[in-house]
Amino acid sequence: MNQVVNSAPAAAGRAVVALQQGAAPLPSQYLTFMLGEEQFAVGILGIKEIIEYGSLAGVPMMPDCVRGVINLRGAVVPVMDLSARFGRAASPITKRSCIVIVEVQEAEGEGQQVLGMLVDAVNAVVDIAAADIEPAPAFGTRIRPDFIAGIGKVNGKFVSLLAIERVLSSGEIVELARQNLAGRN
Repeated sequence: MNQVVNSAPAAAGRAVVALQQGAAPLPSQYLTFMLGEEQFAVGILGIKEIIEYGSLAGVPMMPDCVRGVINLRGAVVPVMDLSARFGRAASPITKRSCIVIVEVQEAEGEGQQVLGMLVDAVNAVVDIAAADIEPAPAFGTRIRPDFIAGIGKVNGKFVSLLAIERVLSSGEIVELARQNLAGRN
């Protein structure tokens, strides 16, 4: 996994892709996890911890993708079901279900937000070289293209690298909650 590769041209290309998409350059280490049969990954820099799934307190009138909140050492942390966020059925809770606690940058420099992501199973932290990352496809994915920062190749398989700030955008979740409330009235 720790290969020495001259990846300067590829890294430069990757940085250009990231800048064109309005994002920061991609990290090199990723936490991989499963949602159903698909493997996804997020950069490890924003991950605070991984915890076993426990009981959640429900929050009335929230969108279906918000499962509830947990008490994390005295802090209230919202937990989002990534499967539901991607427009799929809610994730079933199994022995391997985990909550990945992440810290994301709020829009327009409003600070940091700590959120939990419910995933079906956590796999491993992997190194993905810049040369093994391709730009996100504009079509053909089962989730919104703006949620994908790129496609990485890990052990001969493709993994979708998530743009976690877009996936967990609190502004968008608030808008979904408003729509949810309006739909019930």
